Amino acid sequence: MFIAVARIEIHIPAAASLKDKRSVVQSVSKRLRNEFPVSTAEVEAQERWGLAVLGIAAVSGSAGHAREVIDAAVRYVERARLDAEVGAVDVEVVPAL
Repeated sequence: MFIAVARIEIHIPAAASLKDKRSVVQSVSKRLRNEFPVSTAEVEAQERWGLAVLGIAAVSGSAGHAREVIDAAVRYVERARLDAEVGAVDVEVVPAL
């Protein structure tokens, strides 16, 4: 079993409150879960209005398949029409214990 994880920074310059930020984060998370077999969570910068850091994870019996799912999810976020800009993206595939 393999776990693929991605860490995506999303810059939200128009956010004037945590409520504005939460709206963007929830929208992205919902879209990802509807399109791909992944789990998502806001993993860092919870108190910063203009920055969201999302963690995305996929589990598979094959490292290649796990990576494909995460790569597709990352491309989806990068191409999505957001009121935000995608910043740094880190992806890793690890064997599960």
